[in-house]
Order: sequence, then C-alpha cells, then structure tokens
Amino acid sequence: MRIFAKRKVMEKYTISIKETTNPTILKFEANHFITQHQSFEFNNIDDAKSSPLAQQLFYLPFVKKIYISSNFIAIERYNIIEWKDVQNEVAQQIQDYLNSDAKAINASEEKKKKVPVTVYAESTPNPSVLKFVANKKLVTSSHEFTSIDDTKYAPLAAELFHLPFVKSVFIDENFVSITKFDIAEWNEITIELREFIRVYIESGKDIIDQNAPQVIKKSEKHLDKQFEQRDDISKEIINILEEYIKPAVASDGGNIEFQSYDAKEKKVKVILQGACSGCPSSTFTLKNGIENMLREMLKGKVETVEAING
Repeated sequence: MRIFAKRKVMEKYTISIKETTNPTILKFEANHFITQHQSFEFNNIDDAKSSPLAQQLFYLPFVKKIYISSNFIAIERYNIIEWKDVQNEVAQQIQDYLNSDAKAINASEEKKKKVPVTVYAESTPNPSVLKFVANKKLVTSSHEFTSIDDTKYAPLAAELFHLPFVKSVFIDENFVSITKFDIAEWNEITIELREFIRVYIESGKDIIDQNAPQVIKKSEKHLDKQFEQRDDISKEIINILEEYIKPAVASDGGNIEFQSYDAKEKKVKVILQGACSGCPSSTFTLKNGIENMLREMLKGKVETVEAING
C-alpha cells in the first residue's frame, strides 16, 4: 500500500467520513469545494488521466472506482478489505493532497466540461422572499447578506445586489433566497432572477470565497469546537434545532441558528435568517412550533424563545 508523503502546509481542507447505503462505497466530504460544481467518474487509473488525485488513489489496491463531485470524493472498494480498517488513512491522504494546493481535476478538463444546471423558483411563507433552488450544491454552510457591503467574499451575492429590486440575499446548500423591495412584483422579476442565477452557476464562478474569515468560522471544525464549549442544556437545544427545526425552516427558504440560553430566565435566543427573517408568520411559528417543542422536550428548562432577525 502506497502512503502519500505529508507536507508541512497550512491546512484549510478537512475531510469528514460519511457512510452511504452501499457498504462498499464511502464518501470523503470536504469542507470546501473540490470542483466548480462538476462531477467526474473514474473506473481505473488510465481512465483517471484528467485527475492526479484519482490516479494516486488508484495506487491503493482496494480502490475499484472513484467519483469526484463538488465537495466530496466517493470511493468504491474491492472486497479484499473493510472500510473500517483503512478509512482514516484514506481520509488523511485526501486531506494532505488537497492541502498541498494540487488540483483534484486538471483545470483544462474542468473548463471543457459544461455544467448542466437547472434552477426553479419556489414560494415561501414570506411574501417578500422567493427561493431559487439549483440542482447543484452551492455552499457548505449558510450565509446571509443584508447589503452589498457584506459581500466582499461573496461574488454571487455582490452581483445580485446590482439588481435594484434585491433587498437581501441568503445562500444555503442548494438554494438562494432573495428578499425584494416593494417596488417590484415577483411576476415581473422571477424569470430574470432565475436565469441570472442559473447562468452564474453554470459559468463555474465562485459562489463564496473559500478563504474568507466568515467561511472559516462556519467550518465544521470551528462549529464542533464551539459546541463542545457550551453547557449541556445549550447542547441539547442545538441538537433539537438541528434535527427537528432546521430541515423544515430550510424547506421554506430560511435558517435558524442558536444564539444563547439563559438558565435563570429559562430563555432561548435564536437567529432567524433568509425567508424567516421578518416573515409575518414567523412569530406564530416561533411560539406555536419552536417554543412549544423546546418546552415539551426540555421540561422545566425552557419557558420562552426569543427570535432575532439575522
């Protein structure tokens, strides 16, 4: 088995190991994008001429097939080993490679491959916000921009703010939520916005600057460190929000983040972003949904939930 030499470089990539429904396939997920929203599949080392990383991985005798996508590498193994015996070593090898500033895919290959992108518009409970959903992963963490001054590290948001009817922009996973000014009606601007976002993604431009301080603060490593420093009740609240509340909020084009917990007042403060920020129905959702759930699941520990618009 060939082990890649470690280099003394500043690490910006971290790799997380994710299981799949197929026990022979494992995903190695990066905290930053590896390709510009493109996907590549390699069946052997000759097939991988366009990817120096895939070629190196094929030197491992158990590697059968490699799939490289936006922010992860999926590897299918032969049955000569079990993943539990080698997965940490493979994750470290991928991390070392990416942190050496070597390219996962040759730049010429990325330019040749046209990215098929579709974007559709989806209404939200907030009449001032529309959600534009792409068939590609756009970012690894959520980001909200309330003015063009916030967009130094966010090229897509910066360009959107040049449109006079855009009031704020929220980007998460595979969608962009846009809040409009009242001067425009959605039926007048939806097609223009949808096409603008589709063309931007298809061009392969950066959505968010990977080296931005805001991105580092939202990295899994940084968030895990923050989580471990919190008290036990705060950890329970965060877990409840992540498991039960966030998926529903994201489907409406928004986001909710934990801010603080006051044990004396039994009060939880959360930050609402995207479509949830300033939404007419957010107060009802907060009181009859989130607050009731936390009071029920953490009896005697939570009485009220207060929202702060992001």
